[in-house]
Formats: sequence, structure tokens, C-alpha cells
Amino acid sequence: MARERIPGWLAALIGGVALILIWWLVSFAAFQPSDGTSFTPVPSPLAVFDWLFVQGNVAGTWGVFAPTITAAGIGYVWGNGIALLLATVVLVFPRLETVITQIAVVTYCLPIVAVGGISIVVLGGAKSPGDPSETAIFLAALVCVFTTVVGAILGFKSADRASLDVVRVFGGGSWMQMRKVRLVAALPAILNALQIAVPSAFLGAVLGEYLGSITAGVGPTLIRLQGQLDSAGVWSVFLLCAVFALAAYGLFGLVIRLITPWVSGKAVR
Repeated sequence: MARERIPGWLAALIGGVALILIWWLVSFAAFQPSDGTSFTPVPSPLAVFDWLFVQGNVAGTWGVFAPTITAAGIGYVWGNGIALLLATVVLVFPRLETVITQIAVVTYCLPIVAVGGISIVVLGGAKSPGDPSETAIFLAALVCVFTTVVGAILGFKSADRASLDVVRVFGGGSWMQMRKVRLVAALPAILNALQIAVPSAFLGAVLGEYLGSITAGVGPTLIRLQGQLDSAGVWSVFLLCAVFALAAYGLFGLVIRLITPWVSGKAVR
């Protein structure tokens, strides 16, 4: 008798409840406030809930996250666009694969904090209050390059050789092979790489804002809350960042299922 798998939504619910329970136990057992103060580095889930919903701070969420999401979106487009261009260069000039791959690895291995510090000096932050930070856009683009370059190159290489030969026999050239075979074969890998880049771009934007030269966004909000020793506020912003990143990741996954239904075993109509 085949064992039935737990539905994805139920597994996510169980995992979420377990994490909240562990969080509450750790905050209660190991991070009690010292005598004479109410500060604790790990607040309880109830304290975070109070900060968000009882005190009403959740109402200003969009104003805080709008510049960060904008910077992440712009950086995401630039970073993945450059990555796909580099992967296409490898497809046209295969001998450059080693060089392109090394460039992608370098972008991944660079210490992002040090790069961010240089970017603040060279690019600066937001041009005016409420605008996205130039450094946040740059770091969001930088962290997207490696995964997309590698995913796209592997996807282009996964094209079936027999299918390529069929196109060649019927008079098709490299461009026809690209459109009819290589792009279709590479699409799942490229889309998966683009999905992985979604939370990476958001994290890069947050780090870029955290380095300064901006007045609105997640970064300056975290700096302000840390200066006020408001641990419940800091944890609330952390959780909201996770919610935004997971929501964007999940929505992109739904788009992938619609674009490439054959990957999940569904019939293509």
C-alpha cells in the first residue's frame, strides 16, 4: 500500500507552528529581560504580535517596504538581464564558457558588505526622500548574476542532441535550433534560476539600504529600531521581510507552473 504524502499547505502549516513554538520556548527559557529593564534580544511571538497589530505598526508596512521592493525589482531586472546576456554569449561562443563562468563566480564570492561600502561612495544612496537607493539596486542586481548565469548555461546545454540534428537536417540554422529546441529545453532551468533570484534580490536591496544614504526603506527602519532597542520592532521587520520574499517566491513558482506545465507532468493543450 502506497503511503500518502502530506499536502504542501499542511506541511507548511505544521512547520510554521513548530517554528513559532520553538521561538516562544527559546525566548522564554533563554532570553528573559534582566532586572530593571524590559529589553530582550529575542522577544516572544506575543510581543511581536503586539507590536504589529495591537500597536498598529503594521499599517505603515507599505510605506517602509515600497522603496526596498522598488530597488529589489529594478536590481532584479538588471542583474538577471545581464546574466541571461552572458549565458547567451556562451551559447554563441562556447569557448568563452570558462571566462563567463568565472565572472559569475567572482560576483558570487565578492564580500558583499565591502562591495556595498564602495558602492555607497561611488553610486550613493537615494537621490531624494522616498526614492530607491542606487546602492541597493546595484547589490540586488549583483546577487542575481551567479545563479541565473549557471542555470541558463545548464539549461541551454540540456537540449536534446537528436532534436538539434532534426532541425539541422530540415534546413534549420543555429537561430532555428535556438528557438525550437534550446530555448524550450532551457526554459525550466532558467525560470527556476529566476525564482531563486527573487529573495536574493530582496536581501541585496535590504543590505544596500542598511549601509545608509537613504531615509526610507527597510534598512533605515532597522537602524532606527535598533538604536531604540526595540527588539520587537526589529523582529517584526525581519518577519515581514520573510513574508514578502516568500510571497514573491511562491507567486513566481505559480507562474512557472503556468508557463511550463510539462515539467509537473501536466498535459500541454
